[in-house]
Amino acid sequence: MIRWIRQQLGFDPPHQSPTRTIYVSNHFPQYESFVHQKFPDNRMISSKYTIWNFIPKNLFEQFRRIANFYFLVIFLVQLMIDTPTSPYTSGLPLFFVITVTAVKQGYEDWLRHKADNEVNNTPVYVIRSGGLVQTRSQNIRVGDIVRIEKDQTFPTDLVLLSTDREDGTCYVTTASLDGETNLKTHHAVPEIAKLRTVPQLDTLRAIITCHQPEPDLYRFVGQIRIQQNSNNIVRPLGPENLLLRGASLKNTNEVYGVAVYTGMDAKIALNYKSKSQKRSSVEKSMNTFLIVFLEILVIEAVISTILKYAWWYEPSYNERTTQEKNSSRILTGISDFLAFLVLYNYIIPISLYVTVEMQKFLGSFFIVWDLDLYHDATGQRAQVNTSDLNEELGQVEYVFTDKTGTLTENEMKFRECSINGIKYKYINGNLVREGVTEFGKKNTFTDEEKMFLKAISLCHTVHINDREELQRSDLSLVADPSTVQYYAASPDEKALVEAARKIGITFAGSSEKSILLNEFGKEQRYKLLDVLEFDADRRRMSVIVETPEGKKILFTKGAESSILPLTKTGEIHTTSAHVDELAMKGLRTLCMAYKYLTNKEYEEVASQLLAARTSLQHREEEVANAFNLIERDLHLLGVSGVEDKLQDKVPETIEALKLAGIKVWVLTGDKLETAISVSLSSGHFHRTMNILELTDQKSDCECAAQLQRLDRRIKHDHVIQHGLVVDGTSLSLALRGHEELFMEICKNCSAVLCCRMAPLQKAKVVRLLKTSPAKPITLAIGDGANDVSMIMEANIGIGIMGKEGRQAVRNSDYAIARFKFLAKLLFVHGHLYYIRISHLVQYFFYKNVCFITPQFLYQFFCLFSQQTLYDGAYLTLYNICFTSLPILMYSLFEQDVQPHILQSKPSLYKEISRNEVLSLKRFLYWTLLGFCHAFIFFFGSYLLRGDDASMMGNGQMSGNWTFGFLVFTVMFITVTLKLGIETHYWTWINHFVTWGSIIFYFGFSLLYGAIIWPFLQSQDMYCVFVHLLSSASAWLGIIVIVVACLFPDVLRKVFWRHARPTLTQRSQLMEPNSGITCMESICCYSRGETACSPLRRILDQIMGRCKPLRVNRCWSDLDPCYANDRSILTLSSMDGSSNASAV
Repeated sequence: MIRWIRQQLGFDPPHQSPTRTIYVSNHFPQYESFVHQKFPDNRMISSKYTIWNFIPKNLFEQFRRIANFYFLVIFLVQLMIDTPTSPYTSGLPLFFVITVTAVKQGYEDWLRHKADNEVNNTPVYVIRSGGLVQTRSQNIRVGDIVRIEKDQTFPTDLVLLSTDREDGTCYVTTASLDGETNLKTHHAVPEIAKLRTVPQLDTLRAIITCHQPEPDLYRFVGQIRIQQNSNNIVRPLGPENLLLRGASLKNTNEVYGVAVYTGMDAKIALNYKSKSQKRSSVEKSMNTFLIVFLEILVIEAVISTILKYAWWYEPSYNERTTQEKNSSRILTGISDFLAFLVLYNYIIPISLYVTVEMQKFLGSFFIVWDLDLYHDATGQRAQVNTSDLNEELGQVEYVFTDKTGTLTENEMKFRECSINGIKYKYINGNLVREGVTEFGKKNTFTDEEKMFLKAISLCHTVHINDREELQRSDLSLVADPSTVQYYAASPDEKALVEAARKIGITFAGSSEKSILLNEFGKEQRYKLLDVLEFDADRRRMSVIVETPEGKKILFTKGAESSILPLTKTGEIHTTSAHVDELAMKGLRTLCMAYKYLTNKEYEEVASQLLAARTSLQHREEEVANAFNLIERDLHLLGVSGVEDKLQDKVPETIEALKLAGIKVWVLTGDKLETAISVSLSSGHFHRTMNILELTDQKSDCECAAQLQRLDRRIKHDHVIQHGLVVDGTSLSLALRGHEELFMEICKNCSAVLCCRMAPLQKAKVVRLLKTSPAKPITLAIGDGANDVSMIMEANIGIGIMGKEGRQAVRNSDYAIARFKFLAKLLFVHGHLYYIRISHLVQYFFYKNVCFITPQFLYQFFCLFSQQTLYDGAYLTLYNICFTSLPILMYSLFEQDVQPHILQSKPSLYKEISRNEVLSLKRFLYWTLLGFCHAFIFFFGSYLLRGDDASMMGNGQMSGNWTFGFLVFTVMFITVTLKLGIETHYWTWINHFVTWGSIIFYFGFSLLYGAIIWPFLQSQDMYCVFVHLLSSASAWLGIIVIVVACLFPDVLRKVFWRHARPTLTQRSQLMEPNSGITCMESICCYSRGETACSPLRRILDQIMGRCKPLRVNRCWSDLDPCYANDRSILTLSSMDGSSNASAV
């Protein structure tokens, strides 16, 4: 019971044994002693709460916030001491905020529970009691034998036992784990692979010993001990025997595997990296402002406490009790100080946090609903994984982007090659020698050309369509090789194999032991002896095959940096020059090489590989050393050039980002020449830019000297734009001891290109810039698993829904289908979200200053007796009812500039950079404005009341509650209309909540003061509303005071708009060419009309707002900014003359 409780609360520690022993099919020994280990069940848990810990855990997290904890303290103080206000005035708003937040977080966690239940309740088949039993995925136990059918996802980490193939192999895709879309081959232990039926597997007696689970997807070390006829056979187990949870079975009808890691022990669960909490700059500013207001609160309470005793006057008729006479003045002073804190505590906006959370949560749907971010070809919408960073999209200063699949389509096409030092072009399925103008179908090929095509067709990880393979009882030639459909490890390999097929050598299929080729119509079967798999360190792969003639050949393919140093013969120098030429054209290059092996050499190679692969200690290092010994003294065949086409509108998008003041860095793993070519074609580099290079640095001293030279050159030619190119090796040296100088050079460059980058290097560059003294806002965008570290490190991570799996999308904050959508995401959504939430925060502090300052001023007229100016009901409802909806709707629908103008004029993005709208200057303006308005409320009402004037409709003198109600009414109307003045984009929703709030306030006041409520101990507001507002002088006073507050604001806006208009204000004055009037063109209605009254049009002209055209709106090909593709960029300059003419 105690263990169960600890598990529910999340306190039960995991098992710490270094290894685990697993009895296959849970056949435990009957006559031998063994330690029964406990393993977790197979439930996947991504939720944060349980039924048992939701309330305590959620409350703990919420009260970690300063505002919530502060109001909890205030509420407790009200309960413990005699305060001027009821505890309900603080308790009810606090309860409302806590409840709303808990409901929101509980709903989000319920969705996670729902997703978990769908996974955990998936039906699976396991072998138990000699038969195949259907059960739920969560009921799988360690040791169970599980059957998986084709296209199903593995429900847990399994060691492969057998398949429907005789050789015990199966094909698996791990795109959901690591982003790799290739089919990977997994093997069963030969002694068990022959057990392909349930009765046979049930008789299996075997014990697996392996390490405890670890997050590395590509590491698994273990062994299996098979009991056969009183003999124990021990075989090693490695990653090729492990089927990972989340991967899918392909090209195989069914497999059987034994569960080794279940539930949260699975490798996919261990890779659920809890993201570091990203906080936006607005949230940081909000917390700073909150601390400032806490200081103001304390100062007001201290002043009030001091003045209370300095101005103390006790009338003769006020007889104090004995307890009061004997009480300590220090304790009394502390009690009074706490009482004043309670009285003024409403200066802290308790509902600010919950309003901000609702704004972010609801506002995030606008990105999902945006038709301009919808990709028609794939049917993919934009995706929001976190709503906490919406406003941060408007503050980006640096964009770090991957190249392949992000700037390019990741659709490869074979274009050129170099064979034996001769360049060829690939045209209409033919190899045409460079310089030849007339060509036809080539029928004769040299031996070098044939060997090059064979290398392409044999050395790869391509698999044919599973249906075609399964239709053949054995590996035989297909009837029509041109119909074969390929699945490849990468688009490069697929493009090469398809090109070789069109030329004449067709890869027709493979098995564990052979590869079938169709060489110009003739079937050729090659015996596959061994495969030397690709890895990131070697950057190459090799195969060893035996030709039909009995010759053994090693074919090697890889990057030129990893192949050329290993070659001994061939046209090395010429091919190296051709590699550079192809790379300058933006083509991706792969070098091909080979060598013949004698029987003796092959036997040595086979023994080295076997020894390395069966090693239980340091197996990875042993295998890598064996590969390096084999792949040497090669003959260079040539190099292939594959084109990766740029995505649509990439140059326009990068140019727009530059106009917006955003610096773009490209971080890629491609070679230098290819990366530079793509940078030039994409507009990242332009032809007039001075390109600086930090490449091929061999030592720390050499790197430091080059950095010094680059720094001097930049300072000398400071007028010219510079671009910097860095490779991975030089970057490692630069970051080792010269970080400051390197970052200074990068900041002075208009564009930076980093090539040959490892994933962790990408993340390190992002972290280095993000943590620099300027603390710029960074955005990382990529599509592959190698971009995940960069995406998670940046302030904002964006995943591209590309062709390299979904791992980047899952780990990102936002996901889009194309790079060009980044323009609208930043320039429109980012701009509007930032403007909305910035004004929301400032307005919240402003309206609370207006609310509580009269309370402070009132103490000067009541000898600081802590008499409250407002009734408790109004104290409670001010923030959560009267003023909540207008600002929430404003923060959802406000548009200071129309969306299509924001997107067509990226320079508008500069005006809000560096958190400009929430700067200290703006904050002080809103705070001082609140104090000024509060003084006008209070003293305007005080002067209106006079010494003897009667404002009551029945001729009676006004009292304390009448005066307080008058101040509250003036204040409420003023802050509501002030928000209306700040609103540039009025919708029917804004009208409804603005005027509806005022109507609700008067209706509530009438109802609250007209009835004696039995549950209230005292009803001070009885008939106050009716008597006060039945007086014409009261209505006149309210109108005069409201106008006195707001009229200077209107004059100030008009004056500055005409005297020194900003770029945004000039854009507001521009007459739009199209009638886009739907909300932000986000969920664009087929018919969108503005509902402008004549009065509003006059006000719009006075305030300088743009006047939308009253038209019916549908998407049209005539739109200047959205022709054909609704996200096309129309870049236009906005210089002073054009703006002045517009004004």
